[in-house]
Amino acid sequence: MQEPAITPDLVAAHGLKPDEYARILQIVGREPTFTELGIFSAMWNEHCSYKSSKRWLRTLHTTGDRVICGPGENAGVVDIGDGWALVFKMESHNHPSYIEPHQGAATGVGGILRDVFTMGARPVAAMNALSFGVPGHPKTAHLVKGVVEGIGGYGNAFGVPTVGGEVRFHPSYNGNCLVNAFAAGIARADAIFYSAASGVGMPVVYLGAKTGRDGVGGATMASAEFDDTIEEKRPTVQVGDPFTEKRLLEACLELMASGAVISIQDMGAAGLTCSAVEMGDKGGLGIRLHLDAVPQREAAMTAYEMMLSESQERMLMVLRPAMEDQARAIFAKWDLDFAIVGETIPEDRFLILHGNQVKADLPLSQLSSQAPEYDRPWVPTPPATPMAPVPDADPLDALRALIGSPSYAHKGWVWEQYDSQVGADTVRTPGLGAGVVRVHGTDKLLAFTSDVTPRYVRANPERGGAQAVAEAYRNLIACGATPIAATDNLNFGNPERPEVMGQFVGAITGIGAACRALDFPIVSGNVSLYNETDGRGILPTPTIGGVGLIARMGDLIAALPAPGMVALVLGDTTGHLGQSALLAEMWGREDGDAPPVDLDAERRHGAFVLAHRAQIHACADLSDGGLALAAFEMAEAAGIGVTLTPGDLPTLYGEDQARYLIACTPAQADALASAATAAGVPLARVGHFGGDALRMGAAAAPLADLAALYRTAFAAALFGAPLAGEAHVA
Repeated sequence: MQEPAITPDLVAAHGLKPDEYARILQIVGREPTFTELGIFSAMWNEHCSYKSSKRWLRTLHTTGDRVICGPGENAGVVDIGDGWALVFKMESHNHPSYIEPHQGAATGVGGILRDVFTMGARPVAAMNALSFGVPGHPKTAHLVKGVVEGIGGYGNAFGVPTVGGEVRFHPSYNGNCLVNAFAAGIARADAIFYSAASGVGMPVVYLGAKTGRDGVGGATMASAEFDDTIEEKRPTVQVGDPFTEKRLLEACLELMASGAVISIQDMGAAGLTCSAVEMGDKGGLGIRLHLDAVPQREAAMTAYEMMLSESQERMLMVLRPAMEDQARAIFAKWDLDFAIVGETIPEDRFLILHGNQVKADLPLSQLSSQAPEYDRPWVPTPPATPMAPVPDADPLDALRALIGSPSYAHKGWVWEQYDSQVGADTVRTPGLGAGVVRVHGTDKLLAFTSDVTPRYVRANPERGGAQAVAEAYRNLIACGATPIAATDNLNFGNPERPEVMGQFVGAITGIGAACRALDFPIVSGNVSLYNETDGRGILPTPTIGGVGLIARMGDLIAALPAPGMVALVLGDTTGHLGQSALLAEMWGREDGDAPPVDLDAERRHGAFVLAHRAQIHACADLSDGGLALAAFEMAEAAGIGVTLTPGDLPTLYGEDQARYLIACTPAQADALASAATAAGVPLARVGHFGGDALRMGAAAAPLADLAALYRTAFAAALFGAPLAGEAHVA
């Protein structure tokens, strides 16, 4: 097949700038082949190289007493005691999900699961953080339906419980939805597998499903803005098969237990190219690949297509030669391909052979560790405009505005399509606070949450980044978990625009400061840039996925309030309404500054909750919607009324940080009050639970009426009013 001539247009179509192509010519010393151009495009794009972000990522807090493996591997690893480790990561599949929502979201789930089990861990939990445009946009309902079906279809069939997440709507996502997928798995701490190749002349083995033409160029597509050619990008979206992935999981874990694996790497973004290059580069070795040996499901595939395909459910491994027969038998048993496709070599060289031809011959290290790195120009985000006066309003009308909006309505339509109980270890299902699972066969529990408030980050990136960390920290504390580590998914617009790069720098600064102050290290993550369509960017959305450890079941805080219980607020309330949910949903306003974040108070108040959890019956962090929304959600989940003594909007809906809503008996409330006084921690009684109405000051409404609005508003906003009993089926 005649390869195309290398022209400036072809170089640009591969996402390479003229100066980058000039650097390629200098490295190679000649014009690259078509396959070599594709390899450079894949490895030097933003999705794989982190060329605009890695300078700033190095400033994050990534170490700690529990950290076994920080950023740089397929996933982060932390010690959870007694010889066990937790392996976890969050990653984006934004661009593919906008182009083809079902497969884009499904393969996002598949990819993050492979990141976890390629480290030797069995996945035990999944989450997702989803951001969509406004319900009235012509694509939003289609995207929501496809993404949710894709996540549910893949995760449910694979057999991993989805235990948490978040869903938001905002006009900035109209042309670029965000699909951030999280997965966590359990492994023995002394049996973690890494990707660095070692040993010269070791066989490089292809594992899993066959290679097709789906997903060719996917990583490059994910590193570019959208425009009116979006539909032409559909072939770059991968197609997933969760049943094959389940077999791949079992085969890989069995293979790892056999002792045959030297190193192993998921074939994710940029497929065979990225996995081979990263394994070789981390081990200081070269790689020779023989593409004739690659299992193919389509005829006459070219070297370019095989190297850049992102077909799913595939792994690359460096194998102990003496164990080839045993390894091959394991994969034959699971009806998966096993093929020796290359070997490690001592030279710094990436050599690709196809037929009798050399299709690529490149210095391997120049593709990965020595890829371009930019210090992009950036400008600080200007101070937020002062908040205009807040009109008077009935506090119940304000609550109806929140719970009647899709961002704050009950999300049962979404998470009821996910299997949250598969594996039989889920202790707390989605719907109220962090998800919790048991570590099978032990007394330990693990808690998971994902959090960010993009409005805050746009108004004040440093504060907003810190607040995202603090909210994840609080959500874990609120269920009785000690926060131990985090992952991040940093979703931003075009980093070549100084104002966007300024948002990124500010958010990273805030995230880093919060993680250091709270001893909450970032051990893995993902950066997704160029989230723009026709020059319009998303809200900066640095999602934080937090994990926490609960030593035993008795330490879990997951009950619901009962009649006669007292409502307490731990933390100071000043009534901060800038960038609040109240302003956004009641009046369509997004003005004022993000709330201040006192990291010392976050740590002290969190420590108080954990130290006194025996006196706490139910607990929730206060964030979007403040006291009013948290109290309503807690009462509605319990099916009982609540009376809040404050009646003013700032006290009810202010979004001051470092606060928790606590439900407990009167005797427990007295004990907590004494302890709070002794500890110098602010604690106030704000009402009580009971009855069948929600009361705020002088205003009251039947809980049943509010609950009916809350439980139907999501589906009604997206798809029209559902039929009775069909709120979870679209």
